[in-house]
Amino acid sequence: MAAADGRDVSLTVVMPTYNEAEALPGISAELLGLPLPGLRLLIVDDASPDGTGRLADALARDHPGRIQVLHRAGKDGLGRAYAAGMAAAVAHGARYVLQMDADGSHPPRHVPQLLGSARATGADLVIGSRYVPGGQLTTAWPAHRRLLSRWANRYAGAVLRTGLRDLTAGFVLWRAAALASLRLEHTRSAGYSFQIELKHAAVRAGCSAVEVPIRFEERRHGASKMSAAVQLEAALLPWRLLLRRTGP
Repeated sequence: MAAADGRDVSLTVVMPTYNEAEALPGISAELLGLPLPGLRLLIVDDASPDGTGRLADALARDHPGRIQVLHRAGKDGLGRAYAAGMAAAVAHGARYVLQMDADGSHPPRHVPQLLGSARATGADLVIGSRYVPGGQLTTAWPAHRRLLSRWANRYAGAVLRTGLRDLTAGFVLWRAAALASLRLEHTRSAGYSFQIELKHAAVRAGCSAVEVPIRFEERRHGASKMSAAVQLEAALLPWRLLLRRTGP
């Protein structure tokens, strides 16, 4: 029987990786060290040329039953990696699914808080938010990057009117039943705009959402994969979703 405080509840963390060999051992150890014995880690690797996939396999051998690896044929976008991993987590019976980055920008210390909020409120999704009271964005980012992040949220929110403060957040805990109802295979976003598309779909489907404050950190290792093409996709997506919603 699960513990009354929910520590034994089945939670699968879905973590896409591409060239994250430096970051993966540390972030994996932090997650497995949380007081959540029901936590499992699913690493989704897109054939990283730096050997991240091989390292993930080694971690899975060292932690049987707690770490699994989903290998994909090549780099195909963060959104598609998330969709594949989240669908696999649901199919394997997870009760909750958490999406988070491997680079350390989403601190594992917040995971119990997200799970506790989901259990206390019954929400379908709990967003680790930078833009609700108490939320913080790393001061290591230059001012223009912080302004861009805030502007992107306000822009997408103004177009889609979801009522969410951090629509672009990538640190989100989902109730697996809610994810299953959203039909992940139908998402179209390849890159970071997946975060907007899936939250928009959830709100449109009547899913309940809460936002809890987190501190978003600077990545610990590696370089950002935010290319110009990815930014353009994210800029156009709100209008595509709006047109899809209002079209014939």
